Amino acid sequence: MDFNKITEDILARFKAIVGESAVVTAKEEVSNYSHDETEDLIYYPEVVVKPQTAEHISGLLKICNDALVPVTVRGAGTGLAGGALPVKGGLLISMERFDNIIEIDEQNLQATVEPGVITEVFMNAVAEKDLLYPVDPASKGSCFIGGNVANCSGGPRVVKYGTIREYVLNLEVVLPNGDMIWTGANTLKYASGYNLTQLMIGSEGTLGVVTKIVTKLIPRPTQDVLMLASFPTNEDACAAVSAIFRAGVIPSALEFMERRGMEWVIEHDGIAFDLKDGIGAFLLIEVDGSNQDVIFGDCEVINGVLEAHNCADVLFADSAAQKEELWRIRRTMAVSVKSNSVYKEEDTVVPRAALPQLIKGIKEIGAKYGFESVCYGHAGDGNLHVNIVKAGMSDEDWNNKLKDGITEIFKLTVSLGGTLSGEHGIGLVQKDYMPLKYSDTHFLIWKGIKQVFDPNGILNPGKIF
Repeated sequence: MDFNKITEDILARFKAIVGESAVVTAKEEVSNYSHDETEDLIYYPEVVVKPQTAEHISGLLKICNDALVPVTVRGAGTGLAGGALPVKGGLLISMERFDNIIEIDEQNLQATVEPGVITEVFMNAVAEKDLLYPVDPASKGSCFIGGNVANCSGGPRVVKYGTIREYVLNLEVVLPNGDMIWTGANTLKYASGYNLTQLMIGSEGTLGVVTKIVTKLIPRPTQDVLMLASFPTNEDACAAVSAIFRAGVIPSALEFMERRGMEWVIEHDGIAFDLKDGIGAFLLIEVDGSNQDVIFGDCEVINGVLEAHNCADVLFADSAAQKEELWRIRRTMAVSVKSNSVYKEEDTVVPRAALPQLIKGIKEIGAKYGFESVCYGHAGDGNLHVNIVKAGMSDEDWNNKLKDGITEIFKLTVSLGGTLSGEHGIGLVQKDYMPLKYSDTHFLIWKGIKQVFDPNGILNPGKIF
């Protein structure tokens, strides 16, 4: 698709819709929108616009659709797959002014929220009413809920409470031609035609622009127990994951961390932790609910499973402060890895019983190609984040051979029944690997859907496929 540049006339029309102060063209300010948290990628938009209403976005899209100007929609810029980078230039729509929690409906256990609300701000607002919105990605303190919807983001508590797909009931969406629709209904059941709400979730801004989100809420658990279990090897820890569920317990979080990640967190953040010799991996396990006896009973079952899988030690957090410290180790691990080395992060996911084979294979592939890896993630979902670290790898091998190693990791993932991304999305950086998992028929279907929603291809071009 050949796109057009933004002319002075088009720019004037943008300003007429949103006001001159909401249109950014100065390069030093535009540069803030040229990158996200994906490593080493920079793409400048021609213009950044900060609308405040769905009507603003409708007007902007009508102009761009008619003029064949590419449009990229951006949330908080915390993405890890380059999904919100304006690779074709054009207009970047920043959703930062869509920051209102419109309603928390305590009678129906629902909320209506704009996409620019920070996820943790929303979680805290509903928690004040003793309710829970459990979708909590590691970047919850900065990411926007709209970006979570676009990428089908997850987090630790997906393991018990389900993905964001289980919590989005309805969406207000502006289509590329400027039309505005609601995708579904504010109901728990929906059997009325194609489910457009589910189609929009995970579509990474390629089909429409979400301007309102209706979420389901649940009662907030009143108690929780957090434990940190240590193991001699990665495989021991990963094997225990599936066994916990087979024993009849569903934790509210079950996170894997390997030793090297713990070492870097201790070095980078100065967290005091006694990292003993002979320990290779950890599981961070949370059990929550409203009945203390049930919670302690589940913990006893888990403890028995851990002992049967060579667990060396179990630390029970004995205070809110210690719980926060243990969670901080896990949540800051990505930042610590990033601060220590040039790296690339992959987002593998397999059936959880296959985790031991996955991590063993990743280490063998690393040895073959000469790179190190630091692995951690939402083990209870089978979702393992693989941080590939340059370390002593030569620049030539990093630039020319690494992709072959990543391809082997994804081939292994697919062979184990998994797929290419559990929660980061495909975006720009993973799209070349899609044929490893998906057939020509899949691509024809996806392209057909894209054609129906966006026949001129203006929305987030160059992404997913």
